[in-house]
Amino acid sequence: MQLIDPIIEFQHEIQQIRRDIHAHPELCYEEHRTADVVARQLEAWGIPVVRGLGVTGVLGIIKQGTSARAIGLRADMDALPMQEINTFAHTSRHAGKMHACGHDGHTAMLLGAAHYLSKHQVFDGTVYVIFQPAEEGGGGAKAMIKDGLFEKYPMEAVFGMHNWPGAAVGTFGVTPGPMMASSNEFYVTVKGKGAHAAQPHKGIDPVMTAVQIAQSWQTIISRNASPLESAVLSVTQIHAGSATNVIPDEAELVGTVRTFTTSMLDMIEHRMRTIAEHTAAAFDAEVEFKFKRNYPPLINHPKETAFATEVMRAVVGAEHVDAQVEPTMGAEDFAFMLQEKPGCYVFIGNGDGQHRDIGHGLGPCNLHNPSYDFNDDLLPIGATYWVRLAETYLKKAAPAAI
Repeated sequence: MQLIDPIIEFQHEIQQIRRDIHAHPELCYEEHRTADVVARQLEAWGIPVVRGLGVTGVLGIIKQGTSARAIGLRADMDALPMQEINTFAHTSRHAGKMHACGHDGHTAMLLGAAHYLSKHQVFDGTVYVIFQPAEEGGGGAKAMIKDGLFEKYPMEAVFGMHNWPGAAVGTFGVTPGPMMASSNEFYVTVKGKGAHAAQPHKGIDPVMTAVQIAQSWQTIISRNASPLESAVLSVTQIHAGSATNVIPDEAELVGTVRTFTTSMLDMIEHRMRTIAEHTAAAFDAEVEFKFKRNYPPLINHPKETAFATEVMRAVVGAEHVDAQVEPTMGAEDFAFMLQEKPGCYVFIGNGDGQHRDIGHGLGPCNLHNPSYDFNDDLLPIGATYWVRLAETYLKKAAPAAI
């Protein structure tokens, strides 16, 4: 592993920042304290800062040399609305809020890289360090773009990174093309006619209609989608009724759809609506169909993925880089940035949880788990990757021969 010595020497300071952020989690668009911490550190290192992109976003501008070339490195800052069960010293001090996805670590790794880049002349151009709010359902990437991130601060490409529990520390994973799925949700209300449960013939049963719809939806992927394409349609909630002897007026179906392509998503939404409306009509019921598209698929660009892969191999060795990692049906709003700019998103191994301090919860160290904690051993690895990515992409021209 070829880590940068000054980054290793600075690990303790970055770890303290990471654990401070972990202890003070903030939800999407509420990251005021976190943004203050980030901005204060960047300014202390002489890095110009822009505040307010995407409400609470922070942008650091690290310029060296004379080149007009520029790239962006992005980390997310927000926490999740869940209760932490860890009791170690840096556990969350705010009930119902927790850094259970490692955004505290992502922020710290990028700060570690920014510190090094500000002190060493290793590239020619501009590196924009992007600290994004509201990844967890708030679409903070889209909000930053809407506020002019790429228009006001032009960059050729943008790169992102996420820790990945279960993958060994010192490893990376990436794949060109679809890396993470789109995230979508549906809310379908079946409207029938209430009646006494002992006299069902006097009503229109929305419960049985909803059950028929839910079962029929399961044929969409198995019978309308190519077996070579991946997709998920999950009904996660069914709400109906309040008494055992009453057929209710309405029943609600709620759930999620995940796909790697927009064409697949279009097909699934169309078939869901058609099945719901026609099934309801067959039972003399009515249906209200709502389908919400949240995050698009995250699609890595081939050229930038090949470039990032070579940088990762230089940092940890080729044998520790999986260049065809299995895509995940999880979603990530960095996808919005990759729709606007070429770039690549990678996974960095977070280990199996053995790193956690005494006082961690009994659950696994998985993402969105109340006993999760980011592995601080990743800090110099991730920061080194960011630095090598920047200096390689914005490589200084060789001195002219005399």
